[in-house]
Amino acid sequence: MVMPASYPPVRDLPQAEVRAELKRHFGDFQGEKYADGWAKLWEAGDFLPWDRGRPSPALIDTLTNYRLLVGSAMFDGRRKKALVPGCGRGVDVLLLQSFGYDAVGLEISQGAVKACHEFAEANENSYPLRDEGAGKGSCKFVLGDFYKNDWKKEAGLAEDEQFDLIYDYTFFCAMQPSMRPAWALRMSELLKDSPLANLICLEFPTDKPANTGGPPFGSPSSAYIEHLAHPGVQVSYDAEGNVKFNAYPEYSPGGLERVAYHHPEDTHEAGKDEAGKVKDYISIWRHR
Repeated sequence: MVMPASYPPVRDLPQAEVRAELKRHFGDFQGEKYADGWAKLWEAGDFLPWDRGRPSPALIDTLTNYRLLVGSAMFDGRRKKALVPGCGRGVDVLLLQSFGYDAVGLEISQGAVKACHEFAEANENSYPLRDEGAGKGSCKFVLGDFYKNDWKKEAGLAEDEQFDLIYDYTFFCAMQPSMRPAWALRMSELLKDSPLANLICLEFPTDKPANTGGPPFGSPSSAYIEHLAHPGVQVSYDAEGNVKFNAYPEYSPGGLERVAYHHPEDTHEAGKDEAGKVKDYISIWRHR
């Protein structure tokens, strides 16, 4: 694959240094300006620490080794639709296409969408076909706000259209905790209410203390569970910034249920400890 020029030096920076620089940068982009902070980073293009330059090994593992659970990209003669919100350079969108999905990558930054098109053009032959039976799907990269529907028309979708698969990686953890109720509600709205539709979350960083701030913000499994089981609800957090687990025992309307939870066989280096052990988790969610 053709790697972006800025990728190697950023990749090699210590995680503590990367997180400190992100925290400094976003100090100027709080509240409604938060999305502008991401756009500025893409416009500059020289500090993109979440940009791994290759598709997620954890997603490859899940789509391959958990196929009986996730299913194929083709069902009953229909090609399934997949969404990657906050898709960055689009590496995982192209991966989903190679598994047979009609995949949409969504970004709020014009610079990121431009990077997606450039990366896809340079790497169109770098993704091997992963499922001969499903064949190759399509991919589209669109500019838009995850919380609105205006981007769906550009993606060739109806305004009320939903997805068979959604992949979240470095998206939940990029959100300020105050944005998480809206994130969960939107995921519930965009995911089809079907036993064949899955939200796949790569949980990262799972062991970062909540009181150190972000991005990326600490994202333990308890936070995913509480928010996805109660979409739109102002889930309780303690004084340290940790979610209060099981504060709301009943599922809320539209709540998602975790149907699988595991360490992937492999993940990006940022999700491993010093000994190379995988710290990330994969969780898979469906409507109840």
